[in-house]
Amino acid sequence: MSSLLHYYRVADLHVNPALQKKANDVGFKMVSSEICYNIQATAALDAEETKKLEYLLRETFEPEKFGSKSFLSGKVVEVAPRQQFTSAWSTNAVSICHSISLEKIVRIEKSRRYQVETSTDSLKSFAKLVHDRMTECEYPSGISTFEEHQEPEGWTRVPVMAQGAKALEELSKQKGLGYDEQDIAYYLRVFRDELKRDPTTVECFDLAQGNSEHSRHWFFGGKVVIDGEDMPLTLFQWVKRPLKERISNSVIGFHDNSSALRGYAHTAFLPSGSVAQPSAFKEVTRDFDITLTVETHNFPCGIAPFPGAETGAGGRIRDGESTGKGSLVVAAVAGYATGNLHIPGYKMPWEFEDFKYPSNMAPPLQVLIDCSNGASDYGNKFGEPLICGWTRSCGMRLPSGERFEWVKPIMLSGGLGQMDHGHLVKEDPQAGQLVVKIGGPAYRIGVGGGAASSMVAGDNQEELDFNAVQRGDAEMQQKVNRVVRACVELGPKNPILSIHDQGAGGSGNVLKEISEPAGAVIDLRKMHVGDPSMSFLELWTAEFQENNALLLGKENEAMFDQICKREKVPYAVLGTITGDGQVVVKDSRDGSTPVDLPLEKVLGKMPQKVFPMQRIYKQTPRALDLPPSLTVQVALETGVLRLLSVCSKRFLTNKVDRSVTGQIAQQQCVGPLQTPLADFACIAQSPLSMSGAMSGGATAIGEQPLKGLPGDPESCISMARLAVAEALTNLAWIRIPTLDSIKASGNWMWAAKLPGEGPKMYDIAEALSNIMVELGIAIDGGKDSLSMAARVPLGNGQVETAKSPGQFVLTVYAPVPDVRIKATPDLKTHGDGVLLFVDLGAGPPVLGGSALSQVFGQLGFGKSPQVDAKALKVTQITSGADAEDQRVLCAAFAEVAAEASEIERTAIELDRAGDAEQAMSVYRQAADRMAKAASLCPEGNPDRTVLAKHAGEIFGRIVYLESLQGAVATAPPEAHIGCDKLVLGHGVERQDSDGYQVLCDPSRGGVHEPNWRQKAVSAAAVSGAAGLLVLHAPVCALGLAAGAAYATTRKDSAGDAARSMGCMGLQAAEHVKQVAHQNRLGERAQDAFSGVRSFDQRWRVSERTQALASSSVSTLRDIDEKHQ
Repeated sequence: MSSLLHYYRVADLHVNPALQKKANDVGFKMVSSEICYNIQATAALDAEETKKLEYLLRETFEPEKFGSKSFLSGKVVEVAPRQQFTSAWSTNAVSICHSISLEKIVRIEKSRRYQVETSTDSLKSFAKLVHDRMTECEYPSGISTFEEHQEPEGWTRVPVMAQGAKALEELSKQKGLGYDEQDIAYYLRVFRDELKRDPTTVECFDLAQGNSEHSRHWFFGGKVVIDGEDMPLTLFQWVKRPLKERISNSVIGFHDNSSALRGYAHTAFLPSGSVAQPSAFKEVTRDFDITLTVETHNFPCGIAPFPGAETGAGGRIRDGESTGKGSLVVAAVAGYATGNLHIPGYKMPWEFEDFKYPSNMAPPLQVLIDCSNGASDYGNKFGEPLICGWTRSCGMRLPSGERFEWVKPIMLSGGLGQMDHGHLVKEDPQAGQLVVKIGGPAYRIGVGGGAASSMVAGDNQEELDFNAVQRGDAEMQQKVNRVVRACVELGPKNPILSIHDQGAGGSGNVLKEISEPAGAVIDLRKMHVGDPSMSFLELWTAEFQENNALLLGKENEAMFDQICKREKVPYAVLGTITGDGQVVVKDSRDGSTPVDLPLEKVLGKMPQKVFPMQRIYKQTPRALDLPPSLTVQVALETGVLRLLSVCSKRFLTNKVDRSVTGQIAQQQCVGPLQTPLADFACIAQSPLSMSGAMSGGATAIGEQPLKGLPGDPESCISMARLAVAEALTNLAWIRIPTLDSIKASGNWMWAAKLPGEGPKMYDIAEALSNIMVELGIAIDGGKDSLSMAARVPLGNGQVETAKSPGQFVLTVYAPVPDVRIKATPDLKTHGDGVLLFVDLGAGPPVLGGSALSQVFGQLGFGKSPQVDAKALKVTQITSGADAEDQRVLCAAFAEVAAEASEIERTAIELDRAGDAEQAMSVYRQAADRMAKAASLCPEGNPDRTVLAKHAGEIFGRIVYLESLQGAVATAPPEAHIGCDKLVLGHGVERQDSDGYQVLCDPSRGGVHEPNWRQKAVSAAAVSGAAGLLVLHAPVCALGLAAGAAYATTRKDSAGDAARSMGCMGLQAAEHVKQVAHQNRLGERAQDAFSGVRSFDQRWRVSERTQALASSSVSTLRDIDEKHQ
């Protein structure tokens, strides 16, 4: 192996204000900086190869800043990856070199070099600021070689046969495995009593990760005992109950790496040839379902926020692509919660100055900045837009003395995607199938993450916590994703039989998972390794990133190899499925077997854990205490608008891509100033429309953590119901098929095992389950993070526990028949619109848990805020509802209908006064507003038909007046326009004695005996109703009524026919009613209606009919004359 080559490039690493300040604080001044490329080759490069290499390393601009000699002098600090650690950047760089015939290049590492000025001779304090101590180190004399002779650490057996439980207890404490008494008792029984042998250290570490709370969700599946009483259901049973009762459109729920609901057939743009040959793209029809996965990465982000967040985003991407037999990633959502920010020079009165923070965790401000940077950076590099999210900060000491603050923060990452409907179900492993790992090489990073994430921050050793944080490589993830996508796009020829992402527990977890229950034989030494000094234990349990495991049939190995070579992705066939139920992991270097476990014992149904707990009420409810002189303006300017949850989110949206993929129909920013205000996000299934519609999926988020801080059952119930209400009202502004088509991910972040916290979660789970059953929506997946607390110093040598405020995040999603039909919160009218407030609350408004109470450092609870669940059913623009709720109108269309009635009254007065020209003009305004009211009315509400019919009657009067051509009208307005009523019930000024809103009554005197014209109009209404039943589109009633009313004015055979039909209309309608009642046609038609609705959504019949009905009278006349 030849000596290393070195090339240098001037860089601006030192031009970083935050880094400059940190350097100044430790006595250093940064003068300049550069990058050094350290290149290892198997032999000397010839002139042509050297030219190619320099071409790769030299940028197009400023060639004078690149060369083979350093540009720095004086004191220089150089940091780079450790000698034994082949970085992900090197792997990608070497791949590029090999693609242009530089096969001699085997490794390229970048080192960062800083020229500094300082009075001290030691440079170590500065070096600590500029490198990652896990994967990098300082090189005082530069890098001369990558060779290091460090032997991997071996493994041993744990003496449980001789020492029993004591051996496991000592190992758990030493290695931070997090075993509890129930774990130790079970493992002792398995190894000592059943297998009758000592376990290996590799097996014990593997079990700690795979069976940690993080991975197995013991608390959610455990038996809950509160105050000595057994609870009737587990948390899982409460959460899964709504989906069990109404599965509706769910196709994957609670049993894969993502959830999925039924999507649509759409036009996709896919390559037409084989994987090995270039080919043109073509339009094809594909049937895809909508997927959602939402994960959290809280523990890593508290230790190292940037890598913690980027690997949180990367891990969630792999969850998305590892659903079924492979899935497609489209867009991301994110959420961040941290403690009081303490921004320098920006003091906030609600931030406690005496709060201290642990030295091994990042402070809240750094968490917010670096977490959002990490998630955004990974998505930008990968090519995934971030289109929706939330953020908040909180830290307060409650009246009980407890400190609640997100010292252990929340980093939530979610993703919307889609998958082929034919790829929903993973195949069961069969003997002979290949067990494959795909992705980047193995590194000594993310060791013990599953167990560490399941502990209170501070309970583990600091070094072990830091070792458990992973590092990400978005470029490698994009390569892996392209391989999965290529397989998915093959449709029925997809070679992937099953796929899982590598998460906590590393290869040990994912390889056991994908081979369950059949078992497999694995040779771990076939794995691609980036650090040859890794021990076998580290190879088996490290959570190195950008890796998936999958099953292939031997017959498809060649095809898969072609795809991986095309995308330059490493993969390794590690073993085969055996069918004997054992996972056997061999070390081919020495012939040993460090792992030999029966899958049934470690992954099958294990004994249920029991969690006894007590209710502890520490907070005394008290109302919000505000200064008497406080005004709304002062409250907003001095506090509320400065709160992180309320303030502008441009600092989050401006740094992240929100449109890449060509499938983003709605992201955070709206209006001419692109203000981040959108309530929901939406993706299209394809950039191409199908039959005029563009189907997709939408998502929105609800979370109300401060409402539950008092901890009593009422406040917990309030927290759950308000989170649901927020999510649904955020999603209300895009058209979805039905309310029960909404599914959701539920994410729980709680200090669940600390005193008094478990019962709060139980109350919330029960309340959540009840309101979801009531509404017909359901959770179909999620994640729990139940060690949300940190040990923090008090300043006197003592520590206290800072609990993170209990948080439940509901991320809802739904199919969307046409992503173009939506509303955004930016105002679009210019003086002719109105702002409406729709109160969904149950009872008087309260300020408990509000932004106002937070900025005054109070809970502010005299009574918990509540929500009216029935009101939520009508906030969905196109959702169906039962008969009772259908008669509840939202204020928006009621107000427009009232406005239309006022305009109509003016038109009638002009009509009666003989001013036909002016009357027709005002009638048109009234008809337009009445049609607008009909379009605003929720689909399925009977008032929608009334409004459409009444608009048609107004059109009929216009047609009649136009037909007179200036002659005096002989028929009064009531000959064409009836007295109709809307079922509003409350809150409307113009009501009759029964509480109904009265639309304009032309007769001003109630209902009269209908004359022949009124009977004709009745026939028109019958025709319109028929159109409504057939097409399920109230605007059809408007069109048909207008046409029928016009026909009655004709003085020919068509007019005679229309008038005759009018005379029989009421009799026919009564007969149809009797037949329908006798044969229960209404009940039988319900299923047909849903099919008709889907047909209408797909082919947009109602939209086209509305366009016809809204056109001018002359157009209607032309159509009639042409088509008779």
